[in-house]
Amino acid sequence: MSVSDLARSLAERAETVCRVYLSRGRRQGAWWCVGDVLNHPGRSLYVRLTGDRAGKWTDASTGEHGDLLDLIALNQGLDPVSARDEARAFLALPQVFQRHPSLASGSSDAARRLFCQGHPLPGTLAEAYLRARGITGRLDLPALRFHPVLWYRPHPDAPRQSWPALLAAVTDDAGRITGLQRTWLDRDRPAKAPLATPRRALGHLLGNAVRFGSVTDLLAAGEGIETMLAVRSALPTLPVVAALSANHLAAFAFPPGLVRLYVARDNDSAGRKAVARLIARGAAQQGLEVRPLLPWGEDFNADLLRFGPDWLRGHLVGQLVPDDAQRVFGHRGRG
Repeated sequence: MSVSDLARSLAERAETVCRVYLSRGRRQGAWWCVGDVLNHPGRSLYVRLTGDRAGKWTDASTGEHGDLLDLIALNQGLDPVSARDEARAFLALPQVFQRHPSLASGSSDAARRLFCQGHPLPGTLAEAYLRARGITGRLDLPALRFHPVLWYRPHPDAPRQSWPALLAAVTDDAGRITGLQRTWLDRDRPAKAPLATPRRALGHLLGNAVRFGSVTDLLAAGEGIETMLAVRSALPTLPVVAALSANHLAAFAFPPGLVRLYVARDNDSAGRKAVARLIARGAAQQGLEVRPLLPWGEDFNADLLRFGPDWLRGHLVGQLVPDDAQRVFGHRGRG
């Protein structure tokens, strides 16, 4: 895409560009007004949003002016080549949030909106990442999506970067998205991105989880997405949830009608404490039994990578109540 084509494509999405790069501004009629190209509050800089001059901007206090490609370069402190790369990454974003009101960055609404921007996993870097983690089960799962260029900042004042990411929806018992976990991925190999914190969550997580499969009276719960997908790779008909951390696992809200909860704990002190808290909570709830599932190594994903799905299946089945093992293997559907 040429420079003129990039500028034209950005102009066609002028308001979206402004909402991303000039988020402290606001729309006023056919214009977006903000303090300056660095996104300070104010009204000195204005960007035309519609018509033949869409994308053109002027800073009345400095006399600077240009198109949106110029603005991105100044806003991000980029040279012309890097600015074009940034623009191309931006234009790959689904434009589903144009004209939406701004949302609190850590809210459940923000989590829902971001998840809606994702794509199904099959054929993506996110699928390649999970396959490299040994996951053999189905990945066309409603709770998982892929985002090709998701923004990342090491800290609030750092320049923004874009990386591909795995998105995992956190839901409540009714299936409403309350939060989201983002796992940023390496662009060139099936691994997490080389970032200080390649996993981050937002929204309301406490009591909720990333859910795989429909819960009846039987469920397995654990911490990480990879851990619980490993369990599901070995036992594809067993419904599982990932609470994302030991503390959130300990606070997981028991679904209505649950009779037996298996806790696929990590092999560390935090995992042991989470199981103990869930057992104590289960004991206080009549008719609910909580039983641990113990990995051989540090967690079940590590076991899957080391020993394979057949070994892991046998290891898990040996820890199930016999009636549950019969149910898991007697009705092996698509899950």
